[in-house]
Amino acid sequence: MNQTSDLVERSLKSVWHPCTQMQHHESTPLIAVSRGEGAWLYGYKGERYLDAISSWWVNLFGHSNPRINAAVKSQLDRIEHAMLAGFTHKGVVELSERLSDLTGNVLGHVFYASDGASAVEIALKMSFHYWKNSGRPLKQEFICLKGGYHGETIGALSVTDVPIFRNAYSELIKGTHVVPSPDFRGPKTLTGWASAQAPNSLEVAVQAADAVEELLKERAEHISALILEPLVQCAGGMAMHHPHYLTRLRELCDMYSVHLIADEIAVGCGRTGTFFAFEQAVPACWPDFMCLSKGISGGYLPLSLVMTRDSIYEAFYDEKITKAFLHSHSYTGNPLACSAALATLDIFRDDQVLIANKILSSKISEGLKPLQNDKRIMHFRNQGMIWAFDAVIEDPAKRDTFSRRFFAKALEHELLVRPIGNTVYLMPPYILSDKEVSLVTQRLHAVFDEVMRFEGVAHQAAR
Repeated sequence: MNQTSDLVERSLKSVWHPCTQMQHHESTPLIAVSRGEGAWLYGYKGERYLDAISSWWVNLFGHSNPRINAAVKSQLDRIEHAMLAGFTHKGVVELSERLSDLTGNVLGHVFYASDGASAVEIALKMSFHYWKNSGRPLKQEFICLKGGYHGETIGALSVTDVPIFRNAYSELIKGTHVVPSPDFRGPKTLTGWASAQAPNSLEVAVQAADAVEELLKERAEHISALILEPLVQCAGGMAMHHPHYLTRLRELCDMYSVHLIADEIAVGCGRTGTFFAFEQAVPACWPDFMCLSKGISGGYLPLSLVMTRDSIYEAFYDEKITKAFLHSHSYTGNPLACSAALATLDIFRDDQVLIANKILSSKISEGLKPLQNDKRIMHFRNQGMIWAFDAVIEDPAKRDTFSRRFFAKALEHELLVRPIGNTVYLMPPYILSDKEVSLVTQRLHAVFDEVMRFEGVAHQAAR
């Protein structure tokens, strides 16, 4: 037995893999990775895969980035970890200050954790506790968007509206108000999205915001906060919406005294074209809480955080311990993770990444033009460094297994692409060369052709 097959067999016997029906690995390959470099992951036999989804949206500057490597190695020689209760260190202070500066110091305080779901839990608890400290204990309810995803811990699941994650644990989950999504694809039917009849993105945003206002008119005295992913609902099928929705939500939350939580765990750190997705709201405005994780450490170490306003922080500042925010994680503000995050921010600044990404985004969109005209897809869409489209599959049985077949076929073409249902998406690292852009775009189309031929869908690209 060779090294690869031995490692795979041992993994299947001992490791419970995330977001996976383990039985599927009887037919779907489990890939043994030996190393990563740039945009590529390598196996033990030299096989390689271009990581077109940034390993679940985290590796912004690729694998084994020399600058982030150096920062983490340097930090390792000083201090690997120290508890943040009663202590502090240079890295966590500098990271907090630099992130606050990026919001014009509107979000002036930062609370740290380890993963995205924990950040969401923190924001929900902070909002609830703020109202309690402020003498409004009835404000205990939350609003989330239809199709929204915010993590899989119990609190985060309560504001997640993706049935496959919620249904198994429904008895444990607190009820939440679910409002229509501003997803410009319009209503979903049994066979796909009703694009031809859907209003344009601004009209959908206005209608969705109106629905929020109707709910707030009735329940504002009981509602603590509304949570959303700005501009793109990622795990909910890469649903994209008009930035006017953000502006309108800010107005409504101010009007009805409700907190606004921006979950930028996936869409922050330049992914939508600006460092924070919320920056695209016009006129400029900020949420009350901003959750970050994934790309903030460049994909190196678990790190998440919640940024919030001074006025919210002040509601917890008191002699009474019961008014303090009593939430903790053992690895809060870990120095190694902070060093990776600071190096990530350095790369953004020194390499003018947001400007460079506009050029890279244009090149990738140009390479994907043949797919935009393909009649076998619906809703080709792009926001910054995110691309997505929906495969048209009439047979429900084939639709249910489409993502696994696409994943396996993409690996044969040296691509790591992991569709969400029948939604194929790209969220590549920000370092692709022109050659790699051509490889990704051409092979993605080739994979799509092969999978759709299996589905029995004829090629009907526009001429």
